[in-house]
Amino acid sequence: MTEVLTFTGVQLRRGDNPILRDIDWSVDSSERWVVLGPNGAGKTTLTNLASARMHPSEGTVQVLGETLGHTDTQDLRTRVGLTSAALADRIPDDETVRDVVMTAAYGVTGRWREEYEQVDETRAENLLAAFGMQSFTERAFWTLSEGERKRVQIARALMTDPELLILDEPAAGLDLGGREELLAALSELAGDRRSPAMIMVTHHVEEIPPNFTHALLLREGRVIAQGPLHQTVTSANLSQAYDMPVALHAHQGRWTARKA
Repeated sequence: MTEVLTFTGVQLRRGDNPILRDIDWSVDSSERWVVLGPNGAGKTTLTNLASARMHPSEGTVQVLGETLGHTDTQDLRTRVGLTSAALADRIPDDETVRDVVMTAAYGVTGRWREEYEQVDETRAENLLAAFGMQSFTERAFWTLSEGERKRVQIARALMTDPELLILDEPAAGLDLGGREELLAALSELAGDRRSPAMIMVTHHVEEIPPNFTHALLLREGRVIAQGPLHQTVTSANLSQAYDMPVALHAHQGRWTARKA
């Protein structure tokens, strides 16, 4: 296995407010991580560091062998696939679905004067087909349902054949059917040995796809627990992370959680 991400003594502050505190964490190339925690736990900040879009206030972050603060982050970002609400908001509504995916090759949103080769178009169409979106290539992005948009964004994140894939709350805002379709696609992706290392942020254990291997639990910017999924996602750890008694139930590789 090869380490694709390493946090060592990482802290991040905004003014006098600590957002992340003393984070030590590493992700190997074959691992699929879920990051859990309540609102304000620091999950999105963690992914901004992992995707080379922020720098730590203290400590060291190494992404794909490069140390933040000592490397060209623009080049580094092309090696990391990212889906997030902030990124989706920058996609022009009238952009075609094919172009939403294809423009990732240049690291831009909104096609302008870039020139693409047939291999780029073919890859974009193959990725859309992999997520059941092959019949939507000419549709405008704004005409899609929320679930369809999520699948297009994941296809876009995979366009550059990244070495690390980061999914920031990919199931947020989806209805039950859309969520289950997305989780099935993510489970298949996670189970493919050719897929990159994966990090998925969520608030809910119900959104953990099968085939994910590890978990990191955060509360108030600190790590509550981390390690193999079934050892880490426990009632005791969730109770500590969410500051309430939690009853956790597992069934056929999926979880549900309720207040105990």
